[in-house]
Amino acid sequence: MHDIVLSIAESPVYIAAAAFFALYPLFSALMWVWTSLIYWFRREREEDADFYRIPNEGLPPVTVLVPAYQEGLTICRTIRGLLEMDYPHLEIVIVDDGSPDDTLEKALSFCDDARVRVVHKTLNEGKALAINDVLPLVTGEFVMIIDGDAVPAPDALRWMVPHFLRNPRLAAVTGNPRVRNRDKLLAKIQTVEFSSIVSLLKRAQVVWGRVMTVSGVIGLYRIRAIEHVGLFVHDAATEDISTSWKFQRHFFDVRYEPRAKVYMQVPPTLQSLWRQRLRWAKGLAQVLRRNSDIWLDWRHRRIYPVFIEASLSIVWAYTFVVLTVMWLVTWALGAPLLGATPVPAWWGMLIATMSLVQLGVGVALDRRYDPEVTRYYAWAALYPIIYWVQMAIITVIATPAGLLRPYGSGIWRTPRSTD
Repeated sequence: MHDIVLSIAESPVYIAAAAFFALYPLFSALMWVWTSLIYWFRREREEDADFYRIPNEGLPPVTVLVPAYQEGLTICRTIRGLLEMDYPHLEIVIVDDGSPDDTLEKALSFCDDARVRVVHKTLNEGKALAINDVLPLVTGEFVMIIDGDAVPAPDALRWMVPHFLRNPRLAAVTGNPRVRNRDKLLAKIQTVEFSSIVSLLKRAQVVWGRVMTVSGVIGLYRIRAIEHVGLFVHDAATEDISTSWKFQRHFFDVRYEPRAKVYMQVPPTLQSLWRQRLRWAKGLAQVLRRNSDIWLDWRHRRIYPVFIEASLSIVWAYTFVVLTVMWLVTWALGAPLLGATPVPAWWGMLIATMSLVQLGVGVALDRRYDPEVTRYYAWAALYPIIYWVQMAIITVIATPAGLLRPYGSGIWRTPRSTD
């Protein structure tokens, strides 16, 4: 048995896999941190008051579109938050997508306000079709799309709209999602994640030239751009990622605005988190499959870094799972394979330390917008343990389905709570 294990350990394939397994997290973290700091230095270090200072009479009308399915527990809080937004020309359209609960009744209770309209669909067809069906009813040039369990900061639009007035090629601006339900351990870890992974990576991607996704929880769009690309993608697990890539393949710009905050709910249990991330992983694989032809057109070269990084993250997940299984098998047989152990050794501690550095930089960059996020950094050490293992397994499970079935239903089945 020892001879077999030794032959495996000396094989070029194993050596390459072990090297990739060890080096990818270090290099990717360094790249994310460095390019996100470039973004901070260029765009956040000093406030560009002239860029954002636009008088009320110069602000265009904006329609806020809220696609909602089974949001009876949260829709009232969302609508109240929208009505409290500091923006002079605002229309709010709630789209009830055939909800079986009291979402429609609660939304209708706000129709006394002239800014609120409610559209009722009798058939649940999914978020993307709920948006597409109502877009012809929208007046104006811009639409903000927000989830039915999210509450925007009052000044969110004032931070997002100026980007469109300065850049005629801009299709969308994605905001900065902040976790609202922070009482449970898993939510505390996700609070750090959205600063140190989501927000940090979006900063980095802007520097690379293209953004992976306009967050589905909040985004401001130019309606002309949506129409140009054929509306929102409705036959994918993640309409936000798919549509974001469509914009950029049509040479529209996408931007990230960290000052435009939105407060959202995150999955409070491992089971609900598993379902959410399984859908995200499948949606990413679908996007990579659908856009695998970008290499045939040099004009899409600015998407290459995002495509490569996403692909490498999937390869790393498979490498992690395969090497761990190999180690467990050889360990059970009494001859554990060196270099494949999931138990952190010296190199594993180096990777964990780099992860904590990345998490720390993300928290430092976002504390300006969310001062309380620093208190949750104490839970950051659990991120590699809980998330890396779970996300690696989820990626291995979901990727084949996304690659083999790049088209499918986008119907949502998201349970909500008041947490």
